[in-house]
Amino acid sequence: MTQGHDRRKRETSGGEALGFTVVSLPLPIALLPAVSLAVAAVGCGHSITIPERGTNVTGSLARRATAVLWAAVLALLVAGVAGVASFVWGGLLVANLTISPAIPWAVVVMAAVLWLPWQYLGGRWWPRSTSARRRALLRWKTVQPTVLSWALLAGALALVALVGLWIVLVELTHVGGNPTIPGAKTTPALTLALALVMGSFVSSLTEEFAFRGYAQVTLERAFGGVAAVTISSLFFTLYHGPTQGFFWSKLLFYFLVGVVFGTIAFLTKSTLPASPVHLAGDLTFFFLIWPNDATRRFVWRDGADASFWLYVALAVVFTALAVLAFLRLSRATRASRAVPVAPMPDGRAAAIGR
Repeated sequence: MTQGHDRRKRETSGGEALGFTVVSLPLPIALLPAVSLAVAAVGCGHSITIPERGTNVTGSLARRATAVLWAAVLALLVAGVAGVASFVWGGLLVANLTISPAIPWAVVVMAAVLWLPWQYLGGRWWPRSTSARRRALLRWKTVQPTVLSWALLAGALALVALVGLWIVLVELTHVGGNPTIPGAKTTPALTLALALVMGSFVSSLTEEFAFRGYAQVTLERAFGGVAAVTISSLFFTLYHGPTQGFFWSKLLFYFLVGVVFGTIAFLTKSTLPASPVHLAGDLTFFFLIWPNDATRRFVWRDGADASFWLYVALAVVFTALAVLAFLRLSRATRASRAVPVAPMPDGRAAAIGR
């Protein structure tokens, strides 16, 4: 898909240009009852049995295939909840910019709206019989300070490496990301900044719930860590294809992003540590990287200048540093396994076991 086509598409949807995807209403609403039924099936164990790692079930190809299918269904259903959140956010933002653009009241309202699916997916409310299973699938819990520190450092180093990789790929392929945000000059700076933060918060948080929570937990029980992270990253990549394009460089990039977030979630046994890294990544690309993609050099036409090789070095060096940080994170998590994990303020929604 060309940059011009991308730009026209985004100009017709102000919401998508502000860092979230505005989806049609019928699909997300239709998915809400399906989410409840799916969670009930997982919780009661009547419809589908998720194979546990280390049992004779994991040796069955059919059972593993079922686990992959079930993980995909859960990811899509939870992403449907994200679709509802994105739709609501789009409507709130349009109303905010129309009625009182100088006062970003939509951000406050959206924070309250987002709290509802967060709590439900984390085990709150009816049906109580599925609460424990929903908590386990979301796995939103605190981790030891040392583990959190290494997770954030590993994620930050990986983010720098991904920035370098993205720019190298853009200059090699001349296929960039989102164009400059339309309408930014006519929107108050505070409203625009808060809108971008909230839009990124909605997408990053719900994607962590869907792919590193519900889907990856299911896969880890069937396959273990490496395969679970790989498959959930493939789901994550395909999920971004319809909005970002299926060009090989974008598919590679989103797969590696999924590997970074999935590895953090697997090592820490929590979706919490990767969420701020995901949010920081979204904001970095929306504010600093994608707006400049249209003006980047095309190496095969213009040649590789010093900045191109600088970004190559950036990607290589910070990848190595990130690998070292992930190794330290792995050691830190092993050392902390015998230490009880403190619950979040709402114990029912956050304090879960492994």
